[in-house]
Amino acid sequence: MAVQGRQLVPFAALSASYFAHIGFFNPYLPLWLKDLGYGLFVISVLSSVQSATRLFAPYGWGWLSDHTGERVKLLRYSATVALAVSLALFMPLSPWALGMVLLLLFTHTSSMMPMSEAALAHLVSAGGAFDARRYGRVRLWGSAGFLVTVLAAGAWFQAHGMGSFALWTVLSLAAVAASVWSLPDLKEALPAHEARVSMAPVLAQPLVRWFFAAAFFHVLAHIAVYVFFSLYLDALGYSKTLIGLLWALSVVVEIGWFYTQARWLPRLSLSAWLVLCSVAMTLRMGLTAQWAGVLGVLLLAQALHALTFAAHHTSCIALLSHHFPGRLRARGQALYTVLAYGVPGVVGGLLGGLLSQRFGLASVFWAAMLAAAVASVCALRVWRLQAAHAAG
Repeated sequence: MAVQGRQLVPFAALSASYFAHIGFFNPYLPLWLKDLGYGLFVISVLSSVQSATRLFAPYGWGWLSDHTGERVKLLRYSATVALAVSLALFMPLSPWALGMVLLLLFTHTSSMMPMSEAALAHLVSAGGAFDARRYGRVRLWGSAGFLVTVLAAGAWFQAHGMGSFALWTVLSLAAVAASVWSLPDLKEALPAHEARVSMAPVLAQPLVRWFFAAAFFHVLAHIAVYVFFSLYLDALGYSKTLIGLLWALSVVVEIGWFYTQARWLPRLSLSAWLVLCSVAMTLRMGLTAQWAGVLGVLLLAQALHALTFAAHHTSCIALLSHHFPGRLRARGQALYTVLAYGVPGVVGGLLGGLLSQRFGLASVFWAAMLAAAVASVCALRVWRLQAAHAAG
């Protein structure tokens, strides 16, 4: 276990640096695009490019890493190319050219977490059992990295404007590249009979299909936060510093969950956690849609992030580790990224852009509340199927 513990340190560094990059890039990309003079629909389209790459990139990279076992080498390649591409953000670009730069950038960065999660899940699984405590202690460093940059960037951009967004991108991706090159070049030692394993029997299970449906609608609701939350608060008159603080609150409770999740997760089944998290998501989106102008209510809504993201994420990763073991691991993680982040990201970004243009930004969060309610129904179906399977 001591050797395994040392092996987890570079993964913690990668998690911290990667989510430090995400911590400023995702919340402030829409505000940077607004600063460039783009309208809401163009902003929503460009912000959705990241989700569009998740339709193909994670599964492609996951398939390649499953069949070669070279997860770390592929991570190093992805990080290095992403860093090189980010230099183009310093150039004056048309919306089409900027879209192509973002497409190339995200094609490489969107592949990194599925491969890293697959390698990490292997390290934190003992005898086939997912160790939530060890996983949480690594993953919380990602939350800490996000927290630092979302606060620092909010204060910086408030004081100096959005002109240095490209510089922040390059510096943060340089940190990601450095951490990736520090990873041990590990390969999973898998039995020969696992060399070729089909996904079809797993995907034929109703439980797995309902799980992916629940994840799809849950993250579809979350897209309102990822793409439109900063724009919504900016339109309501919140400063960039306060916007950063509100993002930071959600990350603080996220860190608290990851640090203590080994205490809470055993109290319910994983499928029951899915139900609880989606119900909490329904409440969060309703509060944000109706009372975003009331700071106290908005603080409560952001505090629900401990359930709507952190608890939901760990439950999904644990279920994926169970249903997609061995040679299926990276493809299972990648398929989850495609179905639970890629497709809903594109759909949510584009529909949200249309809704916000016609009915205002609050309408996006009402639509998100509806998506979360559908996710709750799907999660309840997962819970019932799991209970019937356990009883049988």
